[in-house]
Amino acid sequence: MNTRRGLRSIFAMPLLLALVSIAGLVVALTGDDWRDGAAWAALAIPILAVGWAMKARRT
Repeated sequence: MNTRRGLRSIFAMPLLLALVSIAGLVVALTGDDWRDGAAWAALAIPILAVGWAMKARRT
């Protein structure tokens, strides 16, 4: 069994979560109306990912 993982596979998900968080913060700072909902959705994704990871690790 090969346990070595490349840097791309290790840092892909944290990088994606960082980009989504930054996009959510920028959208929240640039306007109102639909942008508020988009910002809430974008900022909720990392929180949901952490919850999913914690649940997956316990099982």
